[in-house]
Amino acid sequence: MHILLVDDDEAILQLVSIHLTQAGYTVTKASHAEEALAILKTDQEVHLAIVDVMMPGMNGYHLAQLLTHDYDIPVILLTAKGQIEDKELGYQQGIDDYIVKPFETKELLFRVQAILRRYHKATQTQLSLGNVRINPAFSEITIDKQQYIWPLREQEILAFLLQRAERNVNRWELIDEIWGETLDQPEFALNTHINRIRERLKRTGANIEISTIRGVGYKLEVKHE
Repeated sequence: MHILLVDDDEAILQLVSIHLTQAGYTVTKASHAEEALAILKTDQEVHLAIVDVMMPGMNGYHLAQLLTHDYDIPVILLTAKGQIEDKELGYQQGIDDYIVKPFETKELLFRVQAILRRYHKATQTQLSLGNVRINPAFSEITIDKQQYIWPLREQEILAFLLQRAERNVNRWELIDEIWGETLDQPEFALNTHINRIRERLKRTGANIEISTIRGVGYKLEVKHE
């Protein structure tokens, strides 16, 4: 995932860039809004922008409006201001989140992960295997032509496995995608949800199943008759 980081404070640029890169993101830095817009004209695909409010020239609010309305890029605003009026102005420009300086980089990473996950799901196309079909954008699960409403977490897990159908999926990769680092007992939670999904698939006549791959995780595959 590619993140555009815009801030006129070189120290902030370097610090946040290092943490984002260590977390596995590709980062492009810009020291002002005009530079950020020039970067977007180079046909680079940007999945998220982190933008400082107070910058010389075009401020962060104006840039956020352009990014969200013209480029359809989610935005997190960084600012030293914490007043409710400033937050309201930011959200009026279409931003997705707002974080006040000084902040913990770990908190920023959590918010980045949450927004990217949300946008990724919203743009996913329909997923299917066997007689099971899921449309993540509309929270629809169809099994053998019958529609069902599942709890959101179970739907997210099934969608993740469907994306990797017939492949071994590492359980920790799955945990990180669904819960990030916010869960105290992630393995217990995952086991519980996997068992529930298996029960639902069996009860509704699905011809796919989740196999346990010892020492690795799971594989979603068509049942072998």
